[in-house]
Amino acid sequence: MRRDVLELRQFYASDLGRAARMMVGRKVVEAWGDAHGLDVLALGYATPFVATLTPAARRVVGAMPAQQGVEIWPGGAARNLTSLVGEDALPFPNALFDRILLVHAIEESPDPTALLREVWRVMAPSGRVIVAVAARNGLWANSEKTPFGHGRPYTRSQLAELLREAELEPSGWTRALYVPPAGWLAGWAEGFEQAGSRIWPGFAGLVLMEAVKQTFAVKPKGVRARARVAKPLLAPAPGVQPVSRAPLGPEPRKP
Repeated sequence: MRRDVLELRQFYASDLGRAARMMVGRKVVEAWGDAHGLDVLALGYATPFVATLTPAARRVVGAMPAQQGVEIWPGGAARNLTSLVGEDALPFPNALFDRILLVHAIEESPDPTALLREVWRVMAPSGRVIVAVAARNGLWANSEKTPFGHGRPYTRSQLAELLREAELEPSGWTRALYVPPAGWLAGWAEGFEQAGSRIWPGFAGLVLMEAVKQTFAVKPKGVRARARVAKPLLAPAPGVQPVSRAPLGPEPRKP
């Protein structure tokens, strides 16, 4: 069962949620830059992490699963950029998005493979997707006080296998959220992030994996056709060896 959108919004309004938003958002910018001129899809509850991309990107759209609920984003007087979607039938044409970010998407999905295949369908041939999930051996997966403590956590190899089942080829990965999931430690999140990546990398709260779209070239089927071969006008006589000629030299002078 998915977390309700109100619960997710309340978490990301807290000190710990703002720290998570900053740590994960930084990883997205490191991988994609400012997404200048690109079409970006935030799937699940990924809108808190793509706000910095909206000024430069051509289009940033949020898609939230029906079981979770949807909220108006970015809010205020701005035009709403989110929609309620079915996980196995995203309401977008094929090969539309250059970048897709999934957060709170596959952990609580009833069919994560079907969801990722829809991601494959709407992603451009040269597109890239980042999937962020709770790490199986991290502290965040064991804390039900945060949204990352619900659903199925993944190891790096399990996430890579799931992506390949959906014909997405992993191209890189990283970790994030080394701060323990306690609100009073949110102010030290940056220090935990710097130290944790060097001292205890295996205890990160999240695994982020980037993948590209697998495409397979189709070889054209050969067709048999008759070939007309020209017959030589003069064939060599049987038993006669061809004469080898030395290269011509300069003409001899007369005495």
